[in-house]
Amino acid sequence: MTKIHTIDATDKVLGRLASEVAALLNSKDSISFVKNRVEDVQVKVVNASKMKVTGNKMKESVHKSYSGYPGGLKEMPLRYVVEKHGYAKLLTHAVHGMLPKNRLQEIRMKNLVIEE
Repeated sequence: MTKIHTIDATDKVLGRLASEVAALLNSKDSISFVKNRVEDVQVKVVNASKMKVTGNKMKESVHKSYSGYPGGLKEMPLRYVVEKHGYAKLLTHAVHGMLPKNRLQEIRMKNLVIEE
């Protein structure tokens, strides 16, 4: 039986929301937590476009993506990422960085649903 957590992102700060989502995806608060297994948990974030990005991060913070090829590093400010992909991309990137770096990381990311 899938346990579904719904989080309203209205007026929440990006980093704090991402850490809350990452903690739920890890399921460390679950009684049946085991390090090498992914719990049957789904996290749904609604109103992602109403989330706050504090300070000058929209202008100064840089989102990097690397294609794997020489010269394939792309850097762009967060406001361009939001214009092109939306706030869901920002939250996805932040949560991805907060999960453990192992083979379960991508499986846990599939349990994240973001609605703008």
